[in-house]
Parts: sequence; structure tokens; C-alpha cells
Amino acid sequence: MAAGRKYLGWAQRDRTLRDMYEKYFGLTEQPFGITPDTSYFFAFASYQEALNTLLVAARTGEGFIKITGEVGTGKTLLCRKFMASLGGDFVTAYIPNPYLEPKALLQAVTEDLRIPIEADIDQHHLLKRLTIGLLNFARDGKRVVLCLDEVQAMPPETLEALRLLTNLETEKRKLLQIVLFGQPELDAKLDQPSVRQLKQRITFHYQLGLLRRDELDLYISHRLAIAGFNGGRLFSPRAMKHLHRASSGVPRLVNILAHKALMLTYGEGKSQADAKQMRAAIVDTPAAKQPPWWLF
Repeated sequence: MAAGRKYLGWAQRDRTLRDMYEKYFGLTEQPFGITPDTSYFFAFASYQEALNTLLVAARTGEGFIKITGEVGTGKTLLCRKFMASLGGDFVTAYIPNPYLEPKALLQAVTEDLRIPIEADIDQHHLLKRLTIGLLNFARDGKRVVLCLDEVQAMPPETLEALRLLTNLETEKRKLLQIVLFGQPELDAKLDQPSVRQLKQRITFHYQLGLLRRDELDLYISHRLAIAGFNGGRLFSPRAMKHLHRASSGVPRLVNILAHKALMLTYGEGKSQADAKQMRAAIVDTPAAKQPPWWLF
């Protein structure tokens, strides 16, 4: 097991070794990166249902939409896929860090929508400029969707400012639709009396699930294929069993463990990751559910 940790530490420090690992398995790129990349989007049941919910809600012009999920379940990837799936009649703004005061949030939204503002503008005129910009989009036949990530960290006063933004409307529809992405703690925050009016305006919501065991094989195969792999199985059935147990089906953990197991497999000159390499990867990953002692 110490040798396993040595391989893992070496691999994570050396970009050249990573390039060699890709060539060794016939890959064009790393298949299990943790950076959200829509080309790797895998429409397993929970993802597809969530994406369908988002698209239906956006096209019906609802004010607030909420998506929650545990850490590592792919909320950011889903958000990016959703924005990429909207047609040309939509304009989108994306705020990845919502821990902002109300004025800072308004400024970030205005800038992301490319609405010109002065550097020293006050909050009143900032809101007025944003409103005019949204009206101009509406006159051009455009719908505006604002996506906010990690909303569980947003201050209550900023959540209230968001609610007020949904008051902006024409006689026919809202000028701005807002999609909230957050961890389950977001639900507790929305239960606070100070933001109860916002909670009442959420018309569509969905909670992301985890990869089922039968979806894991398809997920792994999908990512390998996108990365250029066209060989046989790179993970044995036993390795896959350990992978699902240790990750609990959380996509980010699946990626981390699969990547480490393949690095170990390459380091040992093997052609397939087996239970041995997967167990070493699990032990090297504190967030993973550790295997019982009798598996060693």
C-alpha cells in the first residue's frame, strides 16, 4: 500500500507522467478530470430529468427554478450544459460565486450581460440600467436567464435582492428568469422567515441523485470514449464494484478514484485496473468510503 501511495504522489506531481499514462492506454486526453466539461456530460437518469426540468421551466418563462445536490454531484456541469442547450432566443448570465452583497451581485449580472455601466454607479441607477437592458433584450425577442452556483453561501439580503429582480416584467412575461444551484443546505436557508417570499416563487425544483451501479459502467465507458479510448475493459468487474461502493455514486469521487486507479495500473505496467489498484486509490482518497479491513 505504501508503494501505491508512492505511485500516486509521483503521478500527481509530474505532468510528463500523465502524458505517458494517456499514451499508454491510447487516450487523447485525461478522461476523469474534475473540471466541468460539457463534452463529457453523461445523461444518466438524474441528470437527464434535471436537464429536462430546467429546459421546460425556462421555456415556460418561470421566475425561479431550484436545483440542489450534494457536493460532487455535478451541479456546475449541469448548469453549463443547460446554458449550452438553450436556443438562440435566450441570453444567459452565470455567477459562479454568489457570496456577494446586493450591489455587487447586480453589478456582476449587469457586466455578464454586457450592459454598459459607469464605474462609480450607485445601486439605484445600477438597477435602473439593468432594467433598461432587460427591456431591450425583451424588445429584441430575447429571454434572459441568470444562473447562480453555490447559492447556499449567498447572504439573505442578497437573496432578497434576487427576489426583487423577478418583479421586473412586461405585461406578458418576466424580464429575468433565475436558476439557483446549491447544496442541500440551500433548502434550510430558504426556510428562514426573511426569505420566505422567495421560496414561494420557486415554481420548479429538482434534487440531483447519484449514479446507480448499473449506470456506473455506462458512465465510465462514456468518458473513456470521449477521451479517445477504443479498447476493451480498462476496469475489472471487481474494480467497478469497489469503485461504486467507495464513491457512493458521486461523480466527482468516481472521477478521482478512476483516475488514480489508472495511474497505478500504468505504474505497475498492467493493462487493466483490478481490485488491488482500486483499493489503493480508495485508501489514498480520504473522501472515499474506506473498504473493510478484510478486503486487504
